[in-house]
Amino acid sequence: MRTTKTLSIQFWADTRKTKDEEVLIYARITIDQKRLSISLKRKVPLELWDSQNKKVLGNSVLAKQTNQYLELSKSQLYQSYLELKGSGKLLTAQMVKSYFMGDDKSTKTLIELIEYHSKKIKGTLAPGTIRNFRITEGYVRRFLKSIKLSDIHLSRLNYKFICDFESFLHQSYPKGHPRAMSHNTVMKHIQRLRKMIRLAYHLEWLDKDPFRRWKTTFEKTDREFLSENELSNLANYEFPIERLERVRDLFLFSCYTGISYVDLKNLTPKNIWLGDDYKKWIATYRQKTNTRVKVPLMPTALGLIEKYEDHPLTEVSGTLFPPITNERANLYLKEIAEACGLTKNLTFHMARHTFATTVTLSNGMPG
Repeated sequence: MRTTKTLSIQFWADTRKTKDEEVLIYARITIDQKRLSISLKRKVPLELWDSQNKKVLGNSVLAKQTNQYLELSKSQLYQSYLELKGSGKLLTAQMVKSYFMGDDKSTKTLIELIEYHSKKIKGTLAPGTIRNFRITEGYVRRFLKSIKLSDIHLSRLNYKFICDFESFLHQSYPKGHPRAMSHNTVMKHIQRLRKMIRLAYHLEWLDKDPFRRWKTTFEKTDREFLSENELSNLANYEFPIERLERVRDLFLFSCYTGISYVDLKNLTPKNIWLGDDYKKWIATYRQKTNTRVKVPLMPTALGLIEKYEDHPLTEVSGTLFPPITNERANLYLKEIAEACGLTKNLTFHMARHTFATTVTLSNGMPG
C-alpha cells in the first residue's frame, strides 16, 4: 500500500477574471492528486504573464519583484509541507494551505515572538536592558538573513539552531569595534534569546524548549582598573583639545563616585544634598536596577562639579556636566588613553572598577 505523500506547486493566473487588463496570480498545490489554489494577492498585466513558464516576462522592477515573490512563496509552501510532514500531522492540501496562511496556531514564528516580547517589556524594564534586547534582536535577524531566511517557525528551533547562532555571533563584529565580540558577550546575547524562547514556551507557542539541554558558559575575566599612579597621571594631564578634557573629567567623576555613565549624564544639582555629617553627598537611582545610590562627594569630585557650573552646555541642559553620547564618550576615551600613554582599554566600566578598588581603598572607604 502506497503511503508516501507527494507535493507539487504550480503558479497560474486567473484570466477569466481579468480587470483593467490585470490578472490575479494563484499558487496551486497538489498532494496525491488532490489540489486547491491559494491567492497570492499579486496582480500583473495580462500581457506580461508567461503561462508556459509560470512567471512574469521582462526585466522591469515589477517583473523582478513579482518573480522573487513567487520563488519565496514556493519555498515557504514547500517548507510548510516539510514541517507538517516532520510533525506527523495529517498531510492534505488544505493542511498545507492553512499552515502557509497562518490559520494553524502552530505557525507562530521567531519574528512574531520577538515583536511580542518587545511590546511586553516596553515600559517594564530599564531602558538599558530594553536597548540590549534590541541589539540581540538585530543579531537574530542578521543570523536569519545569513541562512537565507526572513523568518522561521518556532517549531523548527532546535539545539542545532542555537549552536549555529552561537557560531554566527563569534564571527560578528559589533559596530565600531575592531574585533569580533568576546565569548561572554556572545553568551549574553544567547541568554536574551533564551528568555524570549522561554516566554514562547510558557505561552504554549512551543511544545518543547529547544534550550533544555543548553549550557551557558562564561569565561572568568580579570576586571581592569587604574592604579593610583595611573589615575593621578590622567587627572593631571593637560589636554590641548577641550572635548577630550571634558570626557576625561566625566571619566574621573565616575572613578571618584562609582556612578555609571548612563546615570552620570542625567545628574542635576537636585541630586546633591547635605548629609548629617555636613558634607555634600550625591544621591540618584541606578537606571539599570532602579536601586538608590548614595555616595559622599570627595573634594576631587566636588571640584569637577564646580568646574562645569557655568559651562554654556550645562546651563542649557540643566545637568551637572555637559551632555555627550555614550558612544562618542567611549570613542574619545581611546584618544585620551593614547595621549596619556595608557595601554589599558579605558571605558566607563573601568571607571566603576577603579572606584571599587583604587579610590575606595586609598580614601578609607569600605571595599
